[in-house]
Amino acid sequence: MSWGSELWDQFDNLEKHTQWGIEYLEKYTKFVKERSEIETNYAKQIRNLSKKYQPKKNSREEEESKYTFCRAFLTTLNELNDYAGQHEVIAENLTSQIVSELSRYLQELKSERKSHFHDGRKAQQHIESSWKQLESSKKRFERDCKEADRAQQYFEKMDADINVTKADVEKARQQAQMRHQMASDSKSDYSAYLQKFNQEQNEHYFTIIPNIFQKLQDMEEKRIERIGVCMTTFADVDRQVLPIVGKCLDGMTKAAESIEPKTDSKQVVESYKSGFEPPGDVEFEDYGQAMKRTASETSLSREGKEKPAGKSKGKLWPFIKNKNKLMSLLTSPHQPPPAPPATSPPSPSAVPNDSQSPKQQKEPLSHRLNDFMASKPKMHCLRSLRRGLSLKLGSGPEDFSHLPPEQRRKKLQAKLDELNKDIQKEMDQRDALTKMKDVYVKNPQMGDPASVDPRLSEISQTIEKLQFEVQKFEGWLAEVEERMPSKSDTQRRSLYETQNNTAVSNNCAQDRESPDGSYTEEQNSETQVKANIAPNPTSTTPEFDDEFDDEETLPTIGTCKALYPFEGHNEGTIAVAEGELLFVIEEDKGDGWTRVRRNEDEEGYVPTSYVEVYLETNAKDS
Repeated sequence: MSWGSELWDQFDNLEKHTQWGIEYLEKYTKFVKERSEIETNYAKQIRNLSKKYQPKKNSREEEESKYTFCRAFLTTLNELNDYAGQHEVIAENLTSQIVSELSRYLQELKSERKSHFHDGRKAQQHIESSWKQLESSKKRFERDCKEADRAQQYFEKMDADINVTKADVEKARQQAQMRHQMASDSKSDYSAYLQKFNQEQNEHYFTIIPNIFQKLQDMEEKRIERIGVCMTTFADVDRQVLPIVGKCLDGMTKAAESIEPKTDSKQVVESYKSGFEPPGDVEFEDYGQAMKRTASETSLSREGKEKPAGKSKGKLWPFIKNKNKLMSLLTSPHQPPPAPPATSPPSPSAVPNDSQSPKQQKEPLSHRLNDFMASKPKMHCLRSLRRGLSLKLGSGPEDFSHLPPEQRRKKLQAKLDELNKDIQKEMDQRDALTKMKDVYVKNPQMGDPASVDPRLSEISQTIEKLQFEVQKFEGWLAEVEERMPSKSDTQRRSLYETQNNTAVSNNCAQDRESPDGSYTEEQNSETQVKANIAPNPTSTTPEFDDEFDDEETLPTIGTCKALYPFEGHNEGTIAVAEGELLFVIEEDKGDGWTRVRRNEDEEGYVPTSYVEVYLETNAKDS
């Protein structure tokens, strides 16, 4: 059905309908635009969500990457980021393929509609003008006919009147003839205008208006078809990204399936394994037997010292709160002291270290734990605690000595692998430059062989430095592997290093606290000896937290004089000069070592046979 034939008289309604169609198309365009904005905002929020939960760039990220569930979650975040990208693609395609196209089409549609209705109004104005001309000629013809009738009647009246002169009758006749001629001319004009109007009216309603309405109909059908195409595109834009979205979802599913609980459990072992053996059985402590001191003045080992029952706490080490003290109890030198110089007679304290003497029995671990519970950690270990915390938060020492043996071994091995890779890269560069130099030597026109020498020299120096680093780390690695603990010396190793705070315990271990935290609590004359030995002791600065405000250093139980110089190369020892006066803070426990202090910040172990000990009176009485 055609608008031109069926709606020939509905010009105004068609104008309203086509205007409504354009407004509807604008409405649909606005809908797609808002959908595009929603997709853009959704993609932005998804990206922000993915970015928010991405691991931060710190050491924790490296630790998290070891576990399969962390890697799976990271993969999920990356896939979610790609998923957000597909929604951005949807928004871009909706904007480019629908919104932009419809906006441009709307402008063309409005212009085309305006042109068609302009032609229609022009045709209507023309037919209306023709109709007005026809009406005018018709009225003129009617008026002329009436005038002719009146003139004829007047002539006949004058001609019948005998009183009227012949001239008046002739004048009336001529007037009647003129009116008849004018009526005849008006009739001809009216007839011509009528014929013209009928022709124009026929052309208007059967040609011009149908053509215009047909163009409007075609325009409207194209508009409707365009909306249908856009609706199809609206769905296709989503459908096009479904395969990629499906791959993103498949990636998330695959990441979830890649989680291996057993592997993560093994990784926990790899991450936190210290390399130490579990502690042995706690020996029975007989408090009914009095403890006796040896008669030797140079060996102050306390073979038997009765302690108040209230001071003994038989707690197991995993539940001890004061971990710093526990660590300090178990980190004395792990080897026997050296024999005194051959020029001097052997000291009684050196006899147990003789190769033919039977192996000494170490003091039970429970004694040390009880001594720990009855004593207070010294400030020196707290300073080590501070350093340990800083190492834990920072990069740590180069040899990774702040880590437990197993972790240190893995770190050193990783460092060695990295250095070997760097050496290989440098060697590859050196080989390439050597070949280039050979080419220059054979073909001087290609370059100067001497220009390569500086770079070769630089690479050689770099390789030497790296090789030196490799040797250094190999030495540390060999040291760690040799010192990996066995079950026989488990009790002498730091039990606390199996706990989480490995950095604190190892730093305190570097300060070499006593293997036995027991000491007498009576006051002594340390201040009097300090005046002669250390007139300017280092004062304790308020650099510790409130929880350490009540910590005190171990009291001295006597003084000693160094008989021989001791370099103190071993861990936990302190170097002394011959004749130097020192404070004694712990006696020889039977292992050949005496713990001494030079000042508040410097203390360690020296061989008992190297010093002459002067015990305080109150310490002897106790």
